[in-house]
Amino acid sequence: MIDPVLPTYSRAPLSFVKGQGSWLVEADGRRFLDLGAGIGVSALGHAHPALVQTITDQAADLWHVSNLYHIPQQQALAEKLTGETFADTVFFTNSGTEACELAVKMARKYWFDKGHPDRVEIITFDGSFHGRSSAGIAAAGSEKMTKGFGPLLPGFTHLTFGDHDALNAAVSDKTAAILIEPIQGEGGVRPVPDQCLKGLRDLADQHGALLIFDEVQCGMGRSGKLFAHEWSGISPDIMMIAKGIGGGFPLGAVLATENAALGMTAGTHGSTYGGNPLGCAVGLTVLKIISESDFLNEVNRKAGLLRQKLEGLIAAHPDIFDSVRGSGLMLGIKCKAPNMDVVNAGYDQQILTVPAADNVVRLLPPLNISDDDITTAITRLGAAAQTLS
Repeated sequence: MIDPVLPTYSRAPLSFVKGQGSWLVEADGRRFLDLGAGIGVSALGHAHPALVQTITDQAADLWHVSNLYHIPQQQALAEKLTGETFADTVFFTNSGTEACELAVKMARKYWFDKGHPDRVEIITFDGSFHGRSSAGIAAAGSEKMTKGFGPLLPGFTHLTFGDHDALNAAVSDKTAAILIEPIQGEGGVRPVPDQCLKGLRDLADQHGALLIFDEVQCGMGRSGKLFAHEWSGISPDIMMIAKGIGGGFPLGAVLATENAALGMTAGTHGSTYGGNPLGCAVGLTVLKIISESDFLNEVNRKAGLLRQKLEGLIAAHPDIFDSVRGSGLMLGIKCKAPNMDVVNAGYDQQILTVPAADNVVRLLPPLNISDDDITTAITRLGAAAQTLS
């Protein structure tokens, strides 16, 4: 008999009832150190006082009116986002998946309005993840996500990650855009080197194509800068964000230059819930906190501390762990033991991590995790490794 909740998830045998900071409390009272943060969503941890206050105050005033009307909270968040980034304009969604849908539509509409309706090809890369909508799975192209869901949305060219020759050969006068995550998350925490991001920008400019960055997972301070592409010194034409921007409240957005958004006029796209007063009030509070230079400096300091301790952990358990990679507080441990064995052993030690491709265990802790919690994390990961040795 099918469960009342559609059984599309393989869930851990855990049910959390309360959260505080970097910790979650299970229904039986056990406390778990959360190095997953809801897959990078709870960027400020659980029950952050400023977010609790914001959502309480806004909920008492107004939750939803729809985009039939002007929404002051939406305007304020859009102005803050454009002030902090390359973008001139923002469209608010409920998720990263919805942001992907708009990014694809925006790129294709751009060329349609410029008189090139056949310029629809979007170049993507293996190991990518752009959500589970029709456009998202077609963009990623992996059999795991696409099998059984055909016919797939056409117009995507999938290339091997890091194959520069294939990339140069693939770009043509049919290319509408290049879509890439500056740091792949689901693909195994694989950063794109800064010089490669610069090369993508140059290649896109050379052919007049748009450059789209998917910063749904690697954005909002996760890399140690507000957005991961900032390390390379270049910017995209369109950017997808979500996860951390809402701090746990469902919120996403597409940021774009005025040029890239020129085709998106009244009636070309919409969302009933996207940009509602409640979500945007929370997002503005999150952004104000994370965009502060002192906060980002602390993310980088903590990232250095965590990475240093992880190197020691790997050295102490060379039969279980191979190496660490990533940027900021988006780190991946490449494992020698099966990564799900490491994740499950962590559950027994009351620590939460997230599996990824390439036999990697992802660490995506709250950006404000304490030094003491980092030390506790290493102790618990070591205990988990010991049980597998």
